[in-house]
Amino acid sequence: MVTQTPVMNVMMRASEKAARTLLRDYNEVEHLQVSEKGPGDFVSAADRRAEEIIFEELKKARPDYSFLMEESGAVEGKNPDYRWIIDPLDGTTNFLHGLPHWAISIALEHKGEIIAGLIHDPVKDEIFHAEKGKGAFMRRRRLRVSGRNDMSNAIIATGGVHVGFSAAKKKRYMAEYMAIHNVSPCVRRFGAAALDLAYVAAGRYEGFWERDLKSWDVAAGIIIVKEAGGFISDLDDIRKNPVNTGNILATNNNLFDSIGKVLKSVK
Repeated sequence: MVTQTPVMNVMMRASEKAARTLLRDYNEVEHLQVSEKGPGDFVSAADRRAEEIIFEELKKARPDYSFLMEESGAVEGKNPDYRWIIDPLDGTTNFLHGLPHWAISIALEHKGEIIAGLIHDPVKDEIFHAEKGKGAFMRRRRLRVSGRNDMSNAIIATGGVHVGFSAAKKKRYMAEYMAIHNVSPCVRRFGAAALDLAYVAAGRYEGFWERDLKSWDVAAGIIIVKEAGGFISDLDDIRKNPVNTGNILATNNNLFDSIGKVLKSVK
């Protein structure tokens, strides 16, 4: 039986409270007020409300901790060693189009290391979570990455080309996509990086790669994959932290080298 720690209880309470308001808005998606905040990047009223709820709940429980949030940016607390990293709605475009694939992502960082993470999919009622040294779970079920070791049978997920990408970035993305597709025809793009990482941890995907993500897109997923027995790396330099670079490769423990080799072969 899984015993929740005080930190994870706080994270779950915050995400479940935010999930209720997101589900209400999702069920009335056609009435949402949406503003454009950049090329291909939309923020909804639901997004902001959810972030406010999560911030208030976490601040109440841990008043001295710092924050890094998608909508509100950085908030310095009295204790800079601990920082919450929050994406209140990963998969905003899916949400706004009524596609049932989006999530809340909350991570806790201590002195630059992610020590706890939670990814909550309200539509499917799935909560993926992990703490350092305690394993990864979907609710109370233990998670393990898949044991598949054949690239031809592997499902590998990725992100996509954004409107603001330069021609060079678009070219590199397409080259990487085709390189992976040539060895693993089961490539998926579902539009929510946090859930892609959770699915690697759950053994639903064998791997996931993407570039130019933000800290809040990957922070929670990183520890969940690690605690499920998977591997995480920066795409270009294993010495770098993908929370900081936004370039991430996540795989099971059999295909890390193979997938990484294919991606590195792209010039």
